[in-house]
Amino acid sequence: MKNEPGDAACKAGSVANAELIRWVDEVAAIAKPDRVHWCDGSEAERDLLMARMVEDGQFLPLNEKEYPNGFLSRSDPNDVARTEHLTFICADKKEEAGPTNNWMSPAEAETWVKPLFRGAMKGRTLYVVPYLMGPAGSPFSKVGVELTDSAYVVVNMRIMTRMGAVAMRELARLGKFVRGMHSTGDLSPDRRYILHFPARREIWSVGSGYGGNALLGKKCHSLRISSVEARDEGWLAEHMLIIGVENPAGETAYVAAAFPSACGKTNLAMMVPPEGLKGWKVWTVGDDIAWLRVGADGRLWAVNPEAGFFGIAPGTSMKTNPNAMKMVRKDSLFTNVALTADRCPWWEGFDGETPERLADWRGRLWTRGSNEKAAQPNSRFTSPLARCPSLSPSWDDPKGVPISAILFGGRRTRLVPLVTEAFDWDHGVFMGATIASETTVAQTGTVGVLRRDPMAMLPFCGYHMGDYLAHWVRMGKSIPNPPRLFRVNWFRKDASDKFLWPGFGENLRVLRWILERCAGKAAGVETPAGVVPAPGAIDVSDLPMAKGAMEELLAVRGAEWKPEADDIEKFFSTLAPRLPEVLERKRLDLLKRAGG
Repeated sequence: MKNEPGDAACKAGSVANAELIRWVDEVAAIAKPDRVHWCDGSEAERDLLMARMVEDGQFLPLNEKEYPNGFLSRSDPNDVARTEHLTFICADKKEEAGPTNNWMSPAEAETWVKPLFRGAMKGRTLYVVPYLMGPAGSPFSKVGVELTDSAYVVVNMRIMTRMGAVAMRELARLGKFVRGMHSTGDLSPDRRYILHFPARREIWSVGSGYGGNALLGKKCHSLRISSVEARDEGWLAEHMLIIGVENPAGETAYVAAAFPSACGKTNLAMMVPPEGLKGWKVWTVGDDIAWLRVGADGRLWAVNPEAGFFGIAPGTSMKTNPNAMKMVRKDSLFTNVALTADRCPWWEGFDGETPERLADWRGRLWTRGSNEKAAQPNSRFTSPLARCPSLSPSWDDPKGVPISAILFGGRRTRLVPLVTEAFDWDHGVFMGATIASETTVAQTGTVGVLRRDPMAMLPFCGYHMGDYLAHWVRMGKSIPNPPRLFRVNWFRKDASDKFLWPGFGENLRVLRWILERCAGKAAGVETPAGVVPAPGAIDVSDLPMAKGAMEELLAVRGAEWKPEADDIEKFFSTLAPRLPEVLERKRLDLLKRAGG
């Protein structure tokens, strides 16, 4: 085993941290790599790795004129998505993981999974990837180190995090880090595991090279491990976007929002204001993760711990997300999209006419009219935040940004109004705890199956969901000046199954009412489900909406909420006895207000 040239400077920065060096040596002794490369995050290092991967076929250069510095990677066909059924929380007791997580004891992990790392890196390079989650010098920030045998992981982590020398400097300041051990192994689903050890702040991943399974700073560190850190230290690690909304007077307020998949999260994070709202701007702080702490002023402040986007390509277009389409045109990596004859990426939903012929996501010939998708439905782009046209000037501020409102959203064709304000913090936690979305064909092949996903964290919480909700209740008592909490639903339909709300950029009209409520200016009406906008409080006079559409979008009919309250009771029963009692009280209050 040897070190590659140029490693000395980066490794020297960790001499004071004997624990890190000792751990790297331990993993190398198990995995048996031919060489060890300590990543410094430099452009030269990135160019070297990309050149090697182009040479061995891992990456294909894209059209340099149309997509400068862009590359396409194709993963193994059996390795194209997160594998939730193979993702485990390795707590000492099963009850700590809770009913919504898969559980494996640490002893079982040592016996059954650790042997999969033995000799797994023979003939390969072990890359030491130090990365920083959050701005340098910020009280929010955390250091992680991922040991991986995948150069694909290295170049993606360089985009998604602050990787290399900056992380080593922060490690010297903070003195501790989250450990991540990853090997692609033989890519067999039979030998694929993603394990999290919250108590010892450690992650193991083997048998996958796909994004969320392999980029350990993503959901593994920033949510599953950090949710436990947040509980222990008194803050929040959440699956939330962060945006700034600037009014025509130049005043900016910040909003965090939690949405399950297929609910418009990335589109909202990069929203372009509509023609009808002249002078308004939307600034992107982050599209996926928010870490929130109570500031010295008593408000809740947030940072996006990431430095890039790992977005789903299909459905992204100039109509749905023009900022994303502009962003990916430079310095971006694509995974499992299709390729045009002139070496440009393509996916279902891409603007313009569908090409007659493409190379599909597996590299096979695809022709227009084929029954198969040209791009893998979970195909991705990885782009630096710096390339986002709507990037907030405050995205990298070590202090974070102050949050005025938190939104919880789902996909409901009936029942749930366009926007509802919670009566108080605990009621808002109840709203977040009971988020539900109806599945789409694109998700499961089945339409309309209702799935509860508290705070959009069900797949990502590193401990018992009942305890997680209790932590949210406690946080409300520790924030002197808390943000207001709201529920939104862009997907309500009429009797003919047509969407009542135009969505996309027009959602800014709803955000405007929300922020006016936070400022004590907008009118609202109390309903059994919460406070909805008063008639005329959301201006839609210039929108081509059907007569009565706005009334239906905001309608709350008490009797219709009784079955909802019953379904919530069933879900809450799965979290007993750790469900906070106040949330059951809020459910009973809903029943009472609904006339039950």
